[in-house]
Amino acid sequence: MKNLCMSAFLTLLIAPTVLAQDAGFVELFNGTDLTGWHQRNGTATYRVEGDAIVGKTNEGSPNSFLCTDKSYGDFELTFDVKVDSRLNSGVQIRSQSQGDKPEGRVNGPQVEISLDKMAGYIYGEAAGGWMTPDADRKPHDTFQDGQWNSYRIVAKGPLIQTWINGTPISDLTHEERYRSHPKGFIGLQVHGIGAGQGPYEVRWRNLRIREI
Repeated sequence: MKNLCMSAFLTLLIAPTVLAQDAGFVELFNGTDLTGWHQRNGTATYRVEGDAIVGKTNEGSPNSFLCTDKSYGDFELTFDVKVDSRLNSGVQIRSQSQGDKPEGRVNGPQVEISLDKMAGYIYGEAAGGWMTPDADRKPHDTFQDGQWNSYRIVAKGPLIQTWINGTPISDLTHEERYRSHPKGFIGLQVHGIGAGQGPYEVRWRNLRIREI
């Protein structure tokens, strides 16, 4: 009986990992280096620290993006993020570079990471401003200062849905942006800062994606 109970306990411990694998999720970050990623725009720095990718501002730099080598269309993306309170950040999805060149301006949908009560809404980086309509952007306190915050993003056709810490934030259908950005890279943004500010940092961990 004792061995049976121990077996059941071990099964419970192992189950989440098995379920994640069965669901088709893969790690975007190998936990060691930035293989599979490359930087576009800006001079912010990216480094590996423990189990996280850390982006650090560089005074006078425009927005910087650490981008996946691979492009994604329909997918579910999950990650944890923690950002310095004075820094705005975001994660690009289905994004492109102008002229399809590494130095070209990054453009496309961005899921907001910030402490201005707009976290989780969708912004069009270099692509016309807010995609989430003004009437749908309700200020909220879901994103927690100084803590790891868990994001979930589902992109399927013109639909983009987001959650923060399990709370639904945005449920957006945007046909026009989908036509121009049906597929593209994932990008970790470090926002540019003004003179005499910073340095600030943003950290990402547990970056996983499942194509659907």
